[in-house]
Amino acid sequence: MFPFCAVLPEIQKPERKIQFREKVLWTAITLFIFLVCCQIPLFGIMSSDSADPFYWMRVILASNRGTLMELGISPIVTSGLIMQLLAGAKIIEVGDTPKDRALFNGAQKLFGMIITIGQAIVYVMTGMYGDPSEMGAGICLLIIIQLFVAGLIVLLLDELLQKGYGLGSGISLFIATNICETIVWKAFSPTTVNTGRGTEFEGAIIALFHLLATRTDKVRALREAFYRQNLPNLMNLIATVFVFAVVIYFQGFRVDLPIKSARYRGQYNTYPIKLFYTSNIPIILQSALVSNLYVISQMLSTRFSGNFLVNLLGTWSDATSGGPARAYPVGGLCYYLSPPESFGSVLDDPVHAVIYIAFMLGSCAFFSKTWIEVSGSSAKDVSSSYV
Repeated sequence: MFPFCAVLPEIQKPERKIQFREKVLWTAITLFIFLVCCQIPLFGIMSSDSADPFYWMRVILASNRGTLMELGISPIVTSGLIMQLLAGAKIIEVGDTPKDRALFNGAQKLFGMIITIGQAIVYVMTGMYGDPSEMGAGICLLIIIQLFVAGLIVLLLDELLQKGYGLGSGISLFIATNICETIVWKAFSPTTVNTGRGTEFEGAIIALFHLLATRTDKVRALREAFYRQNLPNLMNLIATVFVFAVVIYFQGFRVDLPIKSARYRGQYNTYPIKLFYTSNIPIILQSALVSNLYVISQMLSTRFSGNFLVNLLGTWSDATSGGPARAYPVGGLCYYLSPPESFGSVLDDPVHAVIYIAFMLGSCAFFSKTWIEVSGSSAKDVSSSYV
């Protein structure tokens, strides 16, 4: 790995202490670059209106369809997932020395770049931007280069924040920024959509006033604004605000573990243990795992539809009735690993809901345990730091 680490692009550690104002400035610049990339469309694509297999995961992966941020943080998270699994299975040994940590981070960055190229090739060759034979080899290569450069930018922006130039984690900030942008857009979007019931606004709040103004039956208008399908509704917005409030409330839960110094008699200290000890890392890793499984399943389903083993992995259907086009699994393993679309779906197929919940809890517990051990946050690592 050392020969590769020497040529990999790297952000140097700051040689002095970065002041708070500078950190705020660098964080703002990083998020500005990320948001700009989220709005720049890919050059050369014929169409991005095909069914989106990652529609439900784009928020957690901080990706935008048809833009430079098509891949989002997926390469970073996937490379971290691979390195964690290798370390957790003891296939590779991760030491506590700075040299070992630098080697581990370099390997993770190299994996991230390789995964970026791999995902870009898969996206183009599976026809997400049009038929590759019609676009031509030159345009296909141009799209792959754009996705690779954008992925490299995300890797460096994340490293910039991790090296201490900014505030917080790049992955968490990118997700939070993308979520905030999505919430504002879904609440106030002026885009109109023809749903078969007439023209409606995409934004939930704007749609509320539009429905009340155009519908003669105000009760039915309110019901549509709160429960309409395939477009953002007020229940989605209220549920999002409720989840935010619950998470913020439980985020403050912690246990302060008293620590008595053996060297300095009588001196006490505390070590805070949060309820969300691993934060959002497990769900991010789980989403990356499922998204890569979706990529493989859709690629095989496109090329070998009807094959028994391919159908066992997943069969797919397109939903285009109102709202953005999206692909969703209707059978196979991918179906049972995907969330039910509504409460009615839970009642119709309770086995699906039970398997999905068990998979979510089990995979997140596994990733939490592995992350604690690899990141040096286990009880043994913490206790050794106080010795």
